[in-house]
Amino acid sequence: MSTKTTRAVLSRATLSSLPDAVERPNYALDDVDIGIVHFGPGAFHRAHQAVYLDALLATDPRWSICGVSLHSAGVRDALATQDGLYTLALLDEQPSLRVIGSLREILCAPQQQAQVLTRLAQPQIKLVTLTITEKGYCLAGDGLDMAHPDIVHDVASPQTPRSAIGYLVAGLRERHRQGTAPFTVLSCDNLADNGGRLRGAVLAFAERIDSALAQWIEREVAFPRSMVDSITPATDDALRERVCSQLGVADAWPIQREAYTQWVVEDRFCNARPALESVGVTLSDDIAGYDRAKLRLLNGPHSTLAYVGSLMGIGTVAEAMRDEALAGFVERLMRQDMAPTLKAPQGFDAQAYTSAILARFRNPAIAHKLSQIAWDGSQKLPVRLMGTIADALDAGADIARLCLPVAAWMHFVRRQAQAGERLVDPLEARLGELGRAASGQAEADVPAFLALDSVFAPWSGDARIRQSITEAYAALGDGSPQATREAIRIV
Repeated sequence: MSTKTTRAVLSRATLSSLPDAVERPNYALDDVDIGIVHFGPGAFHRAHQAVYLDALLATDPRWSICGVSLHSAGVRDALATQDGLYTLALLDEQPSLRVIGSLREILCAPQQQAQVLTRLAQPQIKLVTLTITEKGYCLAGDGLDMAHPDIVHDVASPQTPRSAIGYLVAGLRERHRQGTAPFTVLSCDNLADNGGRLRGAVLAFAERIDSALAQWIEREVAFPRSMVDSITPATDDALRERVCSQLGVADAWPIQREAYTQWVVEDRFCNARPALESVGVTLSDDIAGYDRAKLRLLNGPHSTLAYVGSLMGIGTVAEAMRDEALAGFVERLMRQDMAPTLKAPQGFDAQAYTSAILARFRNPAIAHKLSQIAWDGSQKLPVRLMGTIADALDAGADIARLCLPVAAWMHFVRRQAQAGERLVDPLEARLGELGRAASGQAEADVPAFLALDSVFAPWSGDARIRQSITEAYAALGDGSPQATREAIRIV
């Protein structure tokens, strides 16, 4: 006889049995209506937008979510026996658990195409949101890739779409036919001008199949820009075990994220919109300003920690922030060098934002590896650091401290290449050649790196930038932990 017992699962039936410390939906699950379709109900959406909307449902029941997976049935199948409920583990010095109930329906598009199209056409759907990664938009440069296999298929067969763009146009086409008001389309992926690029892709596709529809979309449909931020580590068995132990019931797919979260949305909707501002969303007409602030005050310091910290033999962001010399260097860099270059959105407090980011970096519950942040440096440096350096120069500011992380990247490439370690970067082959040929002497190495036009043009033509990076490279000496520590102390 088997002695194995089956643990109960998280569901409506087991909600009341959860420990008092576990936060749960404070609204009746049967009383909410689906007003949003979301493409891409993966970990980030379930840790981010779905959590904001879960809070909103307590005061406005019109905004629960139908999640649509474009490829895998994994999320749908995992949460099917859980009535769509799942656990959010907030990773902080005092961790906490919260059960989220806003995802009231999950569909797998390849298997439930008709249901997805029916949902999109329903008048109560006022908003369609997306987290499908840049790849999911089928873009080539800034426009729609008409040669993409899914786009080729969808143009030929618009009633049976495969791509997110195809589904959006099919839903809008049916609403246009019925005389129903269009939904707002809100990209929540971190790509520059996300709303503008999505609008261009949808219009290009619609023009191919129905020019009258394209004109209607151009005239009537809103595509707000947005910015999102929160570190969301992948779900693993350790998280499942921890959540199960604390809940007393099993959760097939819990998710985790840091306590900090940010969502900025352009206040431009063509239909009714949820009162997002009531649950902590920032509504702004300057999404580009918030993107700039994130790039310069979050991503720039992240890359600084990655390259300087790696040279010092440090493994994670939290460990780096426990090193007083490195933490002090990064804070000076942010407050004295980066923040003054911002053209901040109205009401934005750069120093308060800096303090919040430094607190995030110190979070001991997040093991964010410097080796991972160091990936794709050739793509990241231009937008994370070089633009800031140029703006600081234009303002007549000293750029010595800003140039040190750029020089640290060069030393990092040299060290990795000469140790035979892989460089995860689109320019891996070229960087490997440069790194192996580097002598460690600034006068020879820096010009070779600055000749990478895809990384450093047009800034490499500025003698002040060349000189400052050369001096920083020399100050880092042989790139050893001791030499690096000395370099960051004196700038």
